[in-house]
Amino acid sequence: MTFLYTARGIYDKNYEDGMSWDKYIEWSKLSHLKELVSLDGILNEVLVEPDYDNANDWDYIHVIEQYQTGFFTTLDFVFKRLSSKEKFNLLAVVVEPDQECSQINMDGFEFIGYELLDQDFNISALTNCGGFLETFLPTDLNNKGLIDEFEKAYDIKKRLLENNPDEHHADTNVIAVWRHKTIGR
Repeated sequence: MTFLYTARGIYDKNYEDGMSWDKYIEWSKLSHLKELVSLDGILNEVLVEPDYDNANDWDYIHVIEQYQTGFFTTLDFVFKRLSSKEKFNLLAVVVEPDQECSQINMDGFEFIGYELLDQDFNISALTNCGGFLETFLPTDLNNKGLIDEFEKAYDIKKRLLENNPDEHHADTNVIAVWRHKTIGR
């Protein structure tokens, strides 16, 4: 498994830009959330700002096919290009893991769940599509808006596409997510 890294904005009851937390909870019907820790670039913006004109930065920008994922190959690069935010989520991720990740220990990080991002690596099918109630319920997500179990994540991924074959955001990538316990908190 290849570990990648990113820093994302925090989206919780203290959020001040864009859609308020209360409006988001009402719209999403995810009333059990304590904080949204998503890889969705609209809800939890990427706080790493590469210099796209610098050829060396491209060595650290993770691209799959033609899509920039918002993930980076080293923690050092994330810290080097981190925009100034007092609080943020420092995340480690694995795209399309091939095993249960909840027992994988990473120094300083804790496993928080699995995300389902569309093929463009932009939109979360779990938390930013208004729900796919024929495939999963709000209660299938933990209090961070992620799926706790490996097999359930892949089952939901499969059924999302089967139930919504013409919906772009239903064709997803499973991504395992760990959050740093202290940095950015």
